[in-house]
Amino acid sequence: MSSPIAGETPLAATDRLFFGGQHSQLDRDAAERIMAKSLAGADDGELYLEYRESEAISLDDGVIRSAGFNTSLGFGLRAVAGEAAGYGHAGELSEDALKRAGATVSAVTAGHSGTSAEPPHASNARLYSDANPLAAMEFAKRTGLLADIDAYARGKDARVRQVMASIAGEWQAVQILRPDGVRVGDIRPLVRLNVAVVVEANGRRETGSYGTGGRFDYGHVTSDAVWRGAVDEALRQALVNLESVPAPAGEMPVVLGPGWPGILLHEAIGHGLEGDFNRKKTSAFAELLGKRIASPEVTVIDDGTLPDRRGSLTVDDEGTPTNRTVLIEDGVLVGYLQDRLNARLMGMRPTGNGRRQSYAHAPMPRMTNTIMLGGRHSRDEMIGTVKRGLYAVNFGGGQVDITSGKFVFSASEAYLIEDGRVTAPVKGATLIGNGPDALTKVEMVGDDMALDPGIGTCGKNGQGVPVGVGQPTLKLSGLTVGGTAA
Repeated sequence: MSSPIAGETPLAATDRLFFGGQHSQLDRDAAERIMAKSLAGADDGELYLEYRESEAISLDDGVIRSAGFNTSLGFGLRAVAGEAAGYGHAGELSEDALKRAGATVSAVTAGHSGTSAEPPHASNARLYSDANPLAAMEFAKRTGLLADIDAYARGKDARVRQVMASIAGEWQAVQILRPDGVRVGDIRPLVRLNVAVVVEANGRRETGSYGTGGRFDYGHVTSDAVWRGAVDEALRQALVNLESVPAPAGEMPVVLGPGWPGILLHEAIGHGLEGDFNRKKTSAFAELLGKRIASPEVTVIDDGTLPDRRGSLTVDDEGTPTNRTVLIEDGVLVGYLQDRLNARLMGMRPTGNGRRQSYAHAPMPRMTNTIMLGGRHSRDEMIGTVKRGLYAVNFGGGQVDITSGKFVFSASEAYLIEDGRVTAPVKGATLIGNGPDALTKVEMVGDDMALDPGIGTCGKNGQGVPVGVGQPTLKLSGLTVGGTAA
């Protein structure tokens, strides 16, 4: 589908797409009639329509290893009665498919006579462009860019042995309809560039990587300054890792760098503040609302309203405008992330965090851009207070147990701190701890808050959605470091 006509609203553009368009046999009046019948007696529910174009191209050692393009179109129909939810979906837009889904979801409302929940109000200003990034640049230029990345990386340093690069983009159009007549449309671009470089010296090989992206067109990641900067950063990390020594092990002070290390905040703390886990009392933070859980220097927000950011949404996947939601304020737990279902059952307001991977998935509370706000200390001041510890600048994979709050994260770039100075890079460091406990160990919060470069994807219950993170440099009084030193 072509991009919206100039000046056209997302609602008007999605009307053209979903009702009587090239790929649809659905009439809007019929859709609203079937939806209203299916959701009669429900406490809440919606019809979610989605069209998506996506592509991914990858290069390895100068050769395009994969190139894929996909389109999808479908709907999800949900009826909510009390805590129960019925969900039906189909990969087509037709009255017959919608009627079949309606018969399925209406089973949860049998004998139920709920009062429909208050609809979402208004909408945010547009947070990103309507333009389709896949249509704005020729395919040959995207593959040519990957070849340029390979050549540039190899020309930078004779120790480069392998270059891997990928570029991916998507264009998603959604419309959410409610039985009370409220309709909301949104059009969402998303692009990402990733580079990894393998270097070798004296028989040792190490890797460095960097990625960037957001809700804009390809031009933001294909400019010379951006892609060359990505290669330079990936190469820098790889060369640092060539000089790394085995990481020490044990309990020690840890200083976390700004930006992407906020992924630890996202995993170890953010998930535990999602409404469903707290309503069911399976979160380590359940029933702590209004209580001090961290240092007074700690304030954490989830902000889905930041322009062009990977985790931002003009409206969430239930039609609620996203918000700047304060979760922890001056160390006190003041809020949870809510979709409509959990907010209603907990007697709270939705926060615009109802998200789904696609039309085939029901929404649930998810993070958008989760950020710890800046404090008053400099990085050098924090490093200077550490006799022996770890400075973790970049992270790879990690995992967390929501109920206990326990987490394990691997550091892809980290350094020793000795006598108040950053010294040797280390390899094989993992951070092990407990989210609620780690919050109480935050001793100093830096004045250098930074957002990640636009690479986050969050998994929950089998669904993946794009997210953002951010934080300043932080000093924690002690975490368990798993190392490789003998």
